Amino acid sequence: MYRNDTVVPYFALVFSVALFLMTYLNTQILVGPEEKKLTVGSIGLMAFAMVLFMYGFIGLLSNWLEGSELRPGIHQPEPSSLPMVAGVVLAILLVVLSGFFVRALIFANNPETGFYNDTTLQAGVFASMMLLLALMIAIYKKFFMMEEVLAEDEKGDFPW
Repeated sequence: MYRNDTVVPYFALVFSVALFLMTYLNTQILVGPEEKKLTVGSIGLMAFAMVLFMYGFIGLLSNWLEGSELRPGIHQPEPSSLPMVAGVVLAILLVVLSGFFVRALIFANNPETGFYNDTTLQAGVFASMMLLLALMIAIYKKFFMMEEVLAEDEKGDFPW
């Protein structure tokens, strides 16, 4: 009835990765003693590639969560113990990473150790924590929430 296609998200992912790599390699293959710098155009193309990648990822995530064909009505989640185990494992990993994040913050501000910790480590741990949280929310939405698909008539009030 209503299709949730994956052609455009796959194209967006492939095109964004190709655009990002071409722009990055174009700035890295400079010959000569001059310093390799990113130009304004390169930064703009890389930012566009990242936005396009997010668009494709959201499209594929939407297809996985909602299915490829939307059918109006109430849909019950399928009972299974595997999503529960995955949720528990991800929650334990999130607690471990949060403890490591706090430890990294304390270690970074300790003058006795000489401020050895880099902020990129803290950012990476925090980003992985947010990724785990997003995975837990996606698993909860897919396997534990009842969802209702509503469909409008094709002759609605809007001109499109």
